[in-house]
Amino acid sequence: MIYWQLFVTFLKIGLFNFGGGYAMISFIQHEVVFKHAWLSTAEFTNVVAVSQMTPGPVGINLATYTGYTSTGNVWGAAVATIAVCLPSFFLMLFASRYFLKHQNSSGVKSVFYVLRPVVVGLIAAAALVLCNSENFVDYKSLLLFAGAFAAMFFKKVGPIGLIVLGGLCGLVLY
Repeated sequence: MIYWQLFVTFLKIGLFNFGGGYAMISFIQHEVVFKHAWLSTAEFTNVVAVSQMTPGPVGINLATYTGYTSTGNVWGAAVATIAVCLPSFFLMLFASRYFLKHQNSSGVKSVFYVLRPVVVGLIAAAALVLCNSENFVDYKSLLLFAGAFAAMFFKKVGPIGLIVLGGLCGLVLY
């Protein structure tokens, strides 16, 4: 039964989310934490952080971890991962066949024009979801956040640099 729930949940997540893994985060959290309670909010926050540092898309990493955690074995991880990837796989098969032929049509351009702000909104929702009391536990965590934001925004430090700097600052502060 859990395998079927995993499959249906992550198939739905893969089918109705556009914009990549970051856009999926709030939808995944709703399904995994609040609806099915496969992960706690703290576990979900930790999984998002680890998923950002490990190779591969964030959404797939979240699905794999959730599947493994909820079933306790690799089969759950495989079911969730396959389910979240299936819609994209079939969409890309279909789209790659027809996109080059119709890429300049007004209908295709209109769809992409409308999807851009939606994706930005989904990514913003994911950022707001992670701004919770479990991530900002004290003034040090607020300092780390502000420092990382300033380094990224003003000094254009890349993700790897932010991870290294954040780790070093975390060692010093904690």
